Amino acid sequence: MTGSSSYLDVTADAYDAVAVLYAELFRDELDAVPLDRALFAAFAEFARTADAGPVAELGCGPGRITAHLRDLGLEVFGVDLSPVMIDLARRAYPDLRFEVGSMDALDLPDGTLGGVVSWYSIIHAPPQEVPAYFAEFRRVVAPGGHLLLGFFEAGDAPVTAFDHKVTTAYCWPIDDLAKLAGEAGFREIGRMLREPLEGERPLRHGRLLMRRGE
Repeated sequence: MTGSSSYLDVTADAYDAVAVLYAELFRDELDAVPLDRALFAAFAEFARTADAGPVAELGCGPGRITAHLRDLGLEVFGVDLSPVMIDLARRAYPDLRFEVGSMDALDLPDGTLGGVVSWYSIIHAPPQEVPAYFAEFRRVVAPGGHLLLGFFEAGDAPVTAFDHKVTTAYCWPIDDLAKLAGEAGFREIGRMLREPLEGERPLRHGRLLMRRGE
């Protein structure tokens, strides 16, 4: 495993502790967010058209997004640090594949994925560790494959730590995150910002859709 393992252990333990509550709270989250559903549909269309291999949701939690991607016609599997989250995902979606693992050291050969979805899964990584994640995403995604990122967006502020309900997380300026992904070999296709819904944490949400170059 590359990088410091201490924050990975903290993150895994924190999500293990809240996994059951988390799965219940977010079970139907996509029902209220048509913009996010539209973006997943666009990602799925790009991935199906490229036909470069299966898709992995990295940081899949209890599997709800993985299952949604399956319903959009993708061959997809999930990976998460938290063994309890993976156990919940396997129980909820026994027809899908879920594995315990870290996004910075995936047990996958080079260039075997048609896409990666990282939906709020890099938010707990200290900023200096994020380039290693993007390098690993590029390693496992085939040329022409796609990357979809979801994260909290910092606007005009620099990368900022905040007290996430589970463990420390970071807001990123969308341009900074796009630049890091670009340096790793991904080219931006599109981006989206949306305001928080009623009841959500008062932070803007960022999305980046990118394609891996040759």
